[in-house]
Amino acid sequence: MTDPTPVFDDLRDESEELDRLVGELSEGDWALATPAAGWTIAHQIAHLTWTDRSALLAATDLAAFGVEVEKALAAPDRFVDEGAEEGAGLPPARLLAEWRAGREALHKVLCAAPRGVRFPWYGPPMSGASMATARLMETWAHGQDIADALHVMRPPTDRLRHVARIGVRARDFAFGVQGLTPPEEEFRVELTPPSGAGELWTYGPEDAAQRVTGPALDFCLLVTRRAHRADLAVRAQGADADRWLDIAQAFAGPPGTGRPPKGATE
Repeated sequence: MTDPTPVFDDLRDESEELDRLVGELSEGDWALATPAAGWTIAHQIAHLTWTDRSALLAATDLAAFGVEVEKALAAPDRFVDEGAEEGAGLPPARLLAEWRAGREALHKVLCAAPRGVRFPWYGPPMSGASMATARLMETWAHGQDIADALHVMRPPTDRLRHVARIGVRARDFAFGVQGLTPPEEEFRVELTPPSGAGELWTYGPEDAAQRVTGPALDFCLLVTRRAHRADLAVRAQGADADRWLDIAQAFAGPPGTGRPPKGATE
């Protein structure tokens, strides 16, 4: 069985990096708009806080988590925004403290969970490692929204391998959520790691006819829908692979509108 410790540590590191970005912001900065329509920096951190809390309940209190699932089923188009809106209304110092406490509590629970245990979620149950990977993906993606709002460039790290892996594994889901039949054949995906050193990150059969290549950073921006395909150096070979790059997403739920190409008018 694979040791899940690296992803737990990577999630903590990703969260701490984002914490350094927002920890010293002025109260006014928390109200800055991000590229996500209607969401400020406070909404972004509130969403991460809310999701960490849900993950903690899933791992520790099945009854309480069941109540959260019922809320989601009752308002599938609103419950995420409502959770972010509630947290965004808190004073920034309190919101920051709640985010820190919640993610630390989740880290301890995931590290202590027995190997092989699976936790309930809004979709299929997840292992501790899968839950941590999903939390890392969200932390990085929402952190990108915050960085964009602050006009800050974040150096990419090899922690992106977790985001890339989710993006590849979610291929069939991305087709399905668009009402499309997933291709029967596997794709080959070859990504250049952010460090630029070492071997490519590869997924799928080496001899696959349909292929996707490019920088891992660009692929992760694509599958989290944080940048438009036209602005990224991700390339496809084959009609189905090309279609995938238009609809790829690494997260559950509806795809949303994504980001417009740079220079496009909204």
